[in-house]
Formats: sequence, structure tokens, C-alpha cells
Amino acid sequence: MGVKGFVEGGIASIVAGCSTHPLDLIKVRMQLQGEKVHAPNPQPIHNLRPAFAFHSLHVPHAPSLPLPPPPPPRASAGPISVGMKIVQTEGLAALYSGVSATVLRQTLYSTTRMGLYDVLKTKWAHKETGHLSLAHKIGAGLIAGAIGAAVGNPADVAMVRMQADGRLPMAQRRNYKGVTDAISQMAKQEGVASLWRGSALTVNRAMIVTASQLASYDQFKEMIIENHVMNDGLGTHVTASFAAGFVASVASNPVDVIKTRVMNMKVEPGSVPPYSGALDCALKTVRAEGPMALYKGFIPTISRQGPFTVVLFVTLEQVRKLLKEF
Repeated sequence: MGVKGFVEGGIASIVAGCSTHPLDLIKVRMQLQGEKVHAPNPQPIHNLRPAFAFHSLHVPHAPSLPLPPPPPPRASAGPISVGMKIVQTEGLAALYSGVSATVLRQTLYSTTRMGLYDVLKTKWAHKETGHLSLAHKIGAGLIAGAIGAAVGNPADVAMVRMQADGRLPMAQRRNYKGVTDAISQMAKQEGVASLWRGSALTVNRAMIVTASQLASYDQFKEMIIENHVMNDGLGTHVTASFAAGFVASVASNPVDVIKTRVMNMKVEPGSVPPYSGALDCALKTVRAEGPMALYKGFIPTISRQGPFTVVLFVTLEQVRKLLKEF
């Protein structure tokens, strides 16, 4: 396959990423539900409640009353209501916040993983039959995913921040102008190392996604054709893609939630970060919101992963036909 495999994978990934970007943005917003947004210190209670303010005129030295306990957390909103709220409060264009980062991410991350996966498949396949075992497919996916994620992490961090920016109070928004501005500001304000924040999680997630998505697609496709369920055509590609998307969603969602929160955290100079690392984030999330918090955003994840995987592989198969002569 050589360079052609990278080109084919890159084109298919960019088309799939841009097509499903709104679903990915909704997924990120849902994964951040329940996470505390750090706001400025609240005003004294007598400035908020007229009855206490009036009373304080007669008792100037009265001790400050404690704030009432916060109301119980609301149930997490679903993907449709999250999407509608984004459109109502931020406008229709907000659904494509961070799309420039998505394009860069797919160019770096997916082009690398798809190309390497093809290279490894070709190298490890049986020389006479061309057959490749499931274990070898998974191994190729793990290696390709890890390298691709390391290359694309800066764009991944920028994408998460740009997608999440609209949920912050106006005073705390980063207001990046685009992916280049986001990467530049992060490097200047937080250091170059911030561009690889959460990289361990990104690599782990990419290994899981690539191994489950690419390997299972190839496996399902072979099973459908070998068992004469369908011929090697659009129906087979769509069916195998949806199955692969489901497998990838189930396997990767917990890591994806933690990755999103670690990448999105705002670290002020001289202050303690909200999370010290991936494990700390996972523990705090489970303690505060319960174990099912690790599957927050699962519906939009699978709603996005399914169409993304279908568009990815259907486009890939078509691009391979177009570039067959080259």
C-alpha cells in the first residue's frame, strides 16, 4: 500500500470527521455534564438576599451566614436537548465549533493510524493466501492507534477545548479564533507540554478505538463475505461499519470521558489543577457522579461513531476504487 494507504485513509477520515462533527461536539458537552465549572467567589449573602441585608443594618457585627447547600444535581440532559440548547444559546454555527481542529486532527491522527494499519496488515498477512488472523489485526490496530494519537494530540486538545468553550461563563471562555490560535495560545500561556496534556489517555483511547474499529470492520466484512450473507458491496460495507462502530463505542467511552475532562481542565498559574492525572480524574468522577458517569455521552458517542464509521469505510472503499490505477 505504501503512501497510497495514508492518502486514502486521510481523505476518508477528513470527510467522516467533518460530516459527524456536530455529534462529536454534543458528545463532548454531555461528557462534561456534572463537572464543576470554577466560577469567581460568590458575593456575601447579605448582597444577595434583601431580608438579610436589611437585617444587617441593625446588627452590623453579626457573623456572615453560610450559603445554603446547593440543590441536588439535575439529571443529565439527552443529546437532542443538549443540541437544541447549543443552537438556542450559541447559534446554529456553534455546532461546528472547533471544526478546524477536527480537520487537523484527522489529517494528523487518522491519516497516520489508517496508513500504518494498512502497512502492518500487508506486512503480517500470509504470503500465499493473504489471510490475517484477528489477533494480528488487533495488534496492528494497537500499534497504529498509539503512533497516530501521539502525532495528533495537540489538535485533539485544541478540538476538545474549542468544542467545550461555549459551556463556560463569558468571562472564562478562551475564545480561540481557530486551531492555530488555540495551539499558539496554549503553548504561550501553559507551555508546550500542555499540547500533550492527556496524551497517555489519548494514546490508550486511540489504541482501543483503532484496534476495535479497524480490526472488527475487517473481521465482520470477511465473515459476511465468507458466509455468503452478502457480496463485497455497499451493503456489506455499511453493515460491517455499524457493527465496528458499536464495538468501538462500548470499548472506548470510559477512556474518552476521562480524556475529555483532563484536556478541558483550566490550570491557572499558581493554582492546583482540578485533576492530577487520569487516575485522579477517574476516581473523582466516579466518587462525585457514580460509575455510570464513565458512560456519559454514550448515546451521542454511538450516534456519532456509527455514522462516522460508516462514512469512513464507505468513503475509504470508494477512494480505493478511484485510486486503484495509481
